[in-house]
Amino acid sequence: MTEEIHTLVARQLKRIDQRYTSGRREVIEVLVAADRPLTIPEIVTDRPSLATSSVYRHLAVLERAGVAARIVTTHEHARYELAEGLTAHHHHHLVCQSCGSVADFTLPAKAEEQLDKALRSISRRAKFTSTDHRLDLVGVCPNCR
Repeated sequence: MTEEIHTLVARQLKRIDQRYTSGRREVIEVLVAADRPLTIPEIVTDRPSLATSSVYRHLAVLERAGVAARIVTTHEHARYELAEGLTAHHHHHLVCQSCGSVADFTLPAKAEEQLDKALRSISRRAKFTSTDHRLDLVGVCPNCR
């Protein structure tokens, strides 16, 4: 699976005239192994050979290529994960407004279908062409409560 992801990332980067450098590959490997979205300091902690400034630059390019996704929180650092096109499942996020932690969650298939239907209706009324959706629930995690 990981090699398949690397092939897809290389293809996406080529589409925007960027190379799949060893540093970008390391960032992708960290995101693949993670069980949750990570901050840049967490990525650097996992791969101390990468400079923080390089990780910022790598993530900007990976995000532009559509292979990494940024989750903005109310905390000091944004978090990053693989874009859904590279993962096996559609998911949403629980975002703690106190500590900035982000946890993934999935909806039951029936609820996801109902949500899709409601969002398509909203898009039609607004004459908006929707390609996808994200749902972030913002609140307080059990550790901060």
